[in-house]
Amino acid sequence: MDKIVQLAPDLANQIAAGEVVERPASIVKELIENALDAGAKRISITIQLGGKRQIRVEDDGEGMSPSDVKMAIERHATSKIQKFDDLSRIQTLGFRGEAIPSIASVSNFVLRSRARGLTTGTEVRVNGGALDSINEIGIPEGTSVEVGNIFYNLPARRGFLKSDTAESTQISRVVTRLALSYPEVGFVLKSGSRRLIEHSPVASLHDRMFQIYGERNDLVEVSRDSGDVRIEGYVASLSELGPTRGPQNLFINRRIIKDRTVAHAILDAYSAASIKGRSPEFHLFLQIPSDRLDVNVHPAKAEVRFKDQSYVHEVVRKTIAKALGSGPSPELHVHPTTNLKEESRTMELPGAFTGVVPSRWFGNSGVRGTATLDKISSHPASESVFKLEGGYQGLPNQVDDTRDGQQRPFMPLGQFRDTFIIATDEDGIVIIDQHVAHERVLFEKILEELTSGSLESQRLLEPLLLELSVSAQQQLLSQAKNLDRLGFMVEEFGTGALRVSAVPAVLSIEACDETLRALAEDLDGLEKTSSSDVALKQLAATTACHAAVKANDPLTYEKIVYILEGLRRTAYSTICPHGRPVMLRFTKNEIEKGFQRI
Repeated sequence: MDKIVQLAPDLANQIAAGEVVERPASIVKELIENALDAGAKRISITIQLGGKRQIRVEDDGEGMSPSDVKMAIERHATSKIQKFDDLSRIQTLGFRGEAIPSIASVSNFVLRSRARGLTTGTEVRVNGGALDSINEIGIPEGTSVEVGNIFYNLPARRGFLKSDTAESTQISRVVTRLALSYPEVGFVLKSGSRRLIEHSPVASLHDRMFQIYGERNDLVEVSRDSGDVRIEGYVASLSELGPTRGPQNLFINRRIIKDRTVAHAILDAYSAASIKGRSPEFHLFLQIPSDRLDVNVHPAKAEVRFKDQSYVHEVVRKTIAKALGSGPSPELHVHPTTNLKEESRTMELPGAFTGVVPSRWFGNSGVRGTATLDKISSHPASESVFKLEGGYQGLPNQVDDTRDGQQRPFMPLGQFRDTFIIATDEDGIVIIDQHVAHERVLFEKILEELTSGSLESQRLLEPLLLELSVSAQQQLLSQAKNLDRLGFMVEEFGTGALRVSAVPAVLSIEACDETLRALAEDLDGLEKTSSSDVALKQLAATTACHAAVKANDPLTYEKIVYILEGLRRTAYSTICPHGRPVMLRFTKNEIEKGFQRI
């Protein structure tokens, strides 16, 4: 007896539907994409019970003729491609001709459409894949699709659907993503009579981002046009203080995509700035010539294949890395400490600044505002180092930040409590954590030297004997090669002990003991699957941390200038390798608001 038989058309449609129609959100996505391909400028989506009872998508696109309406419910019927070569230059979101018949095979389906220029429209009804009726009707130009009782004829599939709220959330995400990709189109999503989303058409991605997410100072704009690959969008800044996880939206040629190559490039850009594991928020849009990628990879059109995968990876990585390097510092907000209506009350300095007052004023011919601050001071031996001579423009050794071709002079004013560097630039006042800033400078210096060979090392006149636990000893010995590259020379010296004969030049001998113990702890915390490069980066970050100046270390003016100049030259000046912010900023605008100037 023959075993192989041809499946019945309705069964084949239901099987195909399993690849295209996963849940109500899948239906919404397919129908919206059809509307966008039809040139719609306004799209309305209405759902009931999370889309399980009903989904209705209406658009004002070009509509369909009566014959096109009849063909739309047939498998592999499409207006998007005509021949095989068209697959290599697909410009539309849809092209397979599978979505409509697949949806119709697992629901009570109604399609109504009227082409532009026609006086009447056409309605077609399909129940579970079986044609019910075709009628001429009066409707506005455009297309309306109703999908009722999804999976009513496949109860096993329906049982896998989530709660109404969960399904509504997924639909909202789909609509939001497509709204991001098409800011020129208006979107409305309603659940019953309740409006979940309403976005009017806007002129730019920036405007649509504001519509959806409001003012976002924690995002960095990304923009690059390299010819073959054009990138725009927004990514989470390194200095953000909130959760590192947020929406992750990737679009390639305006299509919602999940791609490992691009995702890896994004994470690479972040990992170059910090060893802290991050899952950053991003809204990234790539435009790539259609002949340089294959979109015919996944039934749901959720994946692509790049013709030059490594090239795309590098363009994305470098673009995001550059954007992150010029990202903003966290802003502080000024709050007046007195009730301005009580003019008779004596104003007092905020408690945080107790004792931080000018101790003496110097006269200087033709120069106003010359002063030396007491607690905002240099090393005690360097009296009057922070004398503000000549005002803003006349201060010697000012540090210029020329990132992105724009000069942003940092003028160091001194230290606060021997822990923070106070400086100004054209944007306001900057408070810099001296330890974190120096750590960032040293970390990038170490990585730079590692790429060109090994770090400069200093031999110890008398080797240091370090007693450790056996596990810590073994952790360090297991990374002996990486430690050698960093400038450490260690060898086993009996049970639970190491003999250290050289240390990195950036590290003081006094800090060697503490640093190696910290390195052992870091190695113990690494995942067993971590690569040697990950371990080396962790070791470099810890070494930089322990080599950097500490809180409560008095600094000379020269040392402060050295740190600021080094910070200027770093690729990522806003966070340390462990993810802490380098600086906080009082913007000029915020200061003027605090003084009621604006």
